[in-house]
Amino acid sequence: MRLLTSSNFKSPHLAAAMLMSAALAISSPAAAESLNPNQQRALDIYKELIEINTVTATGDTAKAAEAMAARLRAGGFPDADVQVFSPAPRKGNLVARLKGSGARKPILLVAHIDVVPAPREDWATDPFKLVEQDGYFYARGSGDDKYMAASFVANLIRYKQEGYKPDRDIILALETDEEILDKDALGIQWLLKNHRDLIDAEFALNEGGAVGLKDGKPLRVSVQTSEKVSVTYALSVKDKGGHSAAPVKDNAIYRLAAGLTRLSAFSFPIALNETTRAYFERTAQMEGGQLAEDLRAVLSGQTDPASPPVMRLSDNTGYNAQLRTTCITTMLQAGTAFNALPQLATATVNCRVMPGEPIDGVKATLEKVIGDDQIAVTQIDTATTSEPSALSEQVIGPITKLSAEFFPGAVVLPIMSAGATDGSYLRNAGIPTYGHSGMAGDIHESRIHGRDERVPVKSFFNGNEYLYRLVKAFAGGQ
Repeated sequence: MRLLTSSNFKSPHLAAAMLMSAALAISSPAAAESLNPNQQRALDIYKELIEINTVTATGDTAKAAEAMAARLRAGGFPDADVQVFSPAPRKGNLVARLKGSGARKPILLVAHIDVVPAPREDWATDPFKLVEQDGYFYARGSGDDKYMAASFVANLIRYKQEGYKPDRDIILALETDEEILDKDALGIQWLLKNHRDLIDAEFALNEGGAVGLKDGKPLRVSVQTSEKVSVTYALSVKDKGGHSAAPVKDNAIYRLAAGLTRLSAFSFPIALNETTRAYFERTAQMEGGQLAEDLRAVLSGQTDPASPPVMRLSDNTGYNAQLRTTCITTMLQAGTAFNALPQLATATVNCRVMPGEPIDGVKATLEKVIGDDQIAVTQIDTATTSEPSALSEQVIGPITKLSAEFFPGAVVLPIMSAGATDGSYLRNAGIPTYGHSGMAGDIHESRIHGRDERVPVKSFFNGNEYLYRLVKAFAGGQ
């Protein structure tokens, strides 16, 4: 394990021994090879950003935004082109601009700098220290979304120092509160409402589309054009309660649990759209075998949930999320004391709704499946729907060309994100948004929002260079 930090050894012999041991034990670009100045800058910025705790509810995105602004100013950007906005305590958004010739409308690079919680006791390493181990960088936010944020900052500095003059302005927006869907309107919504002029662009590059590896080889290069709609419900049961010494067979917890059990056995019907149909068609071409047969069966209209092809695809969490609306219980709360029967039991159910499906229909389906009028279903947030972004040639062309060089043999694949991003707000504001990161990882692993989040060291540096080249391809100029 390598904790990426500087150390002062009192014993030169101990220092030499430890350095020799590290050199023998670690095999990765960051440790076994000397980094070039651009790679070192990207790693330094990544480390600094990772180690600022920016958990949405308790961290400090204002501190992170100021740190990235300081990096940009030190890299040659004038104060007028780097602005930090703090719409609330500990909340920060950064907007920076590399000015071009103005021949074309700007492009917008978007990354969020807040992260989800990471309890130290759940992790093998400190989640708020960048640790290199076994060829991976471990940390909360290492993939979601501080890789893209750090890469954008490092690459803007690189452009500036190289004297690059694009045909259009390149705008960077690092924003807060994405992980809570910007429910308090302090992040991207605040920027759109208060400083639309600073981030207005022809299109935006955002998180959401990675490079999938299979057996270490590039398989697919994803471009996210749309996303499912997140909507959350509270399921609650009220009861008169009582003493636990005089129990009854039916109490609020049991009733709620029975309803949740019925929900867990239910699957929404298959509902393909233009993006998911293209995704499954190209996946069938790539994969072959039983998987290809199953995909073609669904594409041809076989949607019976009891049919073997649908059952096999539904058992794969990734494919299941692309097939249908999903609803899952994520939180439970009940009771007030160990010796009292509960007077209230509540479950939080988060749904990811297919684009175009009516939100009211989801609530009606939940009520029908739960089948108990004593379980109240209440929507507790606001759903943000958005139309997909068209795959224009000015976007897909450079991605296809550059991907052939960086990820030979991989298929460029339009996808619908099962998760929600701030891209929905941008699309609704008239800025087409594409999720595409250049970060390569195994198709069978996803630790985003989970324990021991990590990205491959090699993929970090390769992805950083890919984004550097891709943004230049989008922006043109010299």
